Amino acid sequence: MSLELARTVADAVLFEGYLLYPYRATSGKNQVRWQFGVLGPCGASDAGLGEDSDMAADCVLGEVTAEGRVTAHLRFLQLQTRTVERATDDPQRFEPVEQLTVGARSWLTWDEAVEHEIALAPYSLAEGRHEFAVEVDGGEDIEELRDHAGVCAGRIIRRRYPLRATVVMSSEAVDGFVCLGITVSNAATAPVASKDDAIRLSLIGAHVLLSAHGADFISLLEPPDAAGAAVAGCRQRRCWPVMAGLPGSSDLVLVSPIILYDYPEVADQSAGALFDSTEIDEILTLRVMTLTDAEKAEARATDPRAAEIIDRCDAMSPEALAQLHGILRDPHALAADVMDLRDVEPPTFTTGDLPWWDPEVDASVQPDVDHVMVDGVAVARGSIVRLRPSRRADAQDLFFAGQQARVSAVHSDVDGNVHVAVTLLVDPAAEMHEWYGRFLYFAPDEVEPLGPGSSSFAHDNREESRS
Repeated sequence: MSLELARTVADAVLFEGYLLYPYRATSGKNQVRWQFGVLGPCGASDAGLGEDSDMAADCVLGEVTAEGRVTAHLRFLQLQTRTVERATDDPQRFEPVEQLTVGARSWLTWDEAVEHEIALAPYSLAEGRHEFAVEVDGGEDIEELRDHAGVCAGRIIRRRYPLRATVVMSSEAVDGFVCLGITVSNAATAPVASKDDAIRLSLIGAHVLLSAHGADFISLLEPPDAAGAAVAGCRQRRCWPVMAGLPGSSDLVLVSPIILYDYPEVADQSAGALFDSTEIDEILTLRVMTLTDAEKAEARATDPRAAEIIDRCDAMSPEALAQLHGILRDPHALAADVMDLRDVEPPTFTTGDLPWWDPEVDASVQPDVDHVMVDGVAVARGSIVRLRPSRRADAQDLFFAGQQARVSAVHSDVDGNVHVAVTLLVDPAAEMHEWYGRFLYFAPDEVEPLGPGSSSFAHDNREESRS
C-alpha cells in the first residue's frame, strides 16, 4: 500500500514537464523538453550536448537489524522517436513527413517516451559497496496507417535506443546509524555527436524509490537530535531524498530530482496528470476547455498522452470540475483531528473596543523600531542573524539555511505571531529589495542572533561578506 502510494507521486515526478499546456508540438515551450532528472551519456555535458551523467544521494537509517536491506527501484523514461512517413506510388518506399492526416486523424513526427521501473536485487546494509548493472534494450515498431478503404496511406516508425546504467550502493556506520549512499550513472558508450544523440541515450526523469526492510529511514528534513551528525554528513548531487508513502511510515524514501517535502502526495481532487505542476489542475483544465477544435486536434496528433488529457477534460462533468477547487484544511491539526475549516467560526482578536481591521489598532505597532527577544538577545532592525529555517513554509527556504542576513523590520500579525523581515548580506540586490520592501520572512525561532543590532555592526558584516 505504501509503495503504491509513493508511486503516484513518483509518476508525477517522472512526467513533470513531459509536455506543457497547450500540449501542442508547435508551441515554443514544447520544443525544448526533458527538463528534470536527465542523466546524459558520458562526455555529453562537457561537450555541451547534454546533461551530466550521474546523480547521487545519501540517506540515513536507524533501527537496523542483522537482516537489514534496501531495495532500489530505478525509474526513468526512455526516449522513443516517432517518425511519420507517407506512402508513395512504390509500395516499398515511404517518405518522411512532419504531419500526416488519414481520415479524421492526424499524426506528427515527435519524440515520445517509454516508462521503465527496474527493481534491483535487495542490497544488504552489512554488505559494504555493491554495483548493479542496468540494461534496457532498444527496438523498432512499425504501425501502418490505412484509410477508410483499407489502403495504406502511410506508417509510423517508433525507435528506441539501448540504454546502459550503473547503480552503486554503499553503507557505513555513523554514530549508531547507517549512512546509505546511492549513485546512478549513465554508462552509455556509443559516440555522441549531437544533442539528439545525447537525449536518445539519456535516462529521462530519473529517480529512485528506496524500500527498507529490517531498518527505518530517518528524515533528512526533520531528523532526531541523535542523528544530527549522521545527517550533517550526507551529500546530495542533483537530487534530494524525502520520506515517502503513508505519513509517519519509515520504510520508503523517494530520491527526487525535484525538491519536495517529506511524504508528498497527489491531491485526491486531481483527476489525472497534466505534466505541468499538479497544484494548478483547475486552471489548466479550464484552459484546455477553451482550446478550439483545431487546437485540440493538433494536441491529440502531438502525443497519445496529450490526447488523453484533452479527452479527459472534454468529458469532465460539472461535479468533477468542482472537485478541483480543493478543500481547506488546518495544517497544524493532527491527522486524527482534521476538520473542514469551513465549519469553524473565525477567530476573535483582543483589540480593545476597536475592530481588528481598524487602522488605529496598528498605532502601537512600529516594525522599524520594534524588537523580539531571541535567546536573550533583542533582535530589531539592523541586527545581524543567521537563518535556521525549520517550519517548512517554503521549499526555497532550504537554500537560505546557514546564510547571514540583516533584519529590516519586526512585524506582528492579528494572530499575535511575530515575523522577522530580512535581506541576505550576500545578496547584491539587498539594497534594492530594502527600497521596494521585498523581504524574506522567518519566525523568531528560525533566526540566530550574531551580534548587537546596530547599523554599524550590520554595515561591517555586510562589507566583510562581500570581501
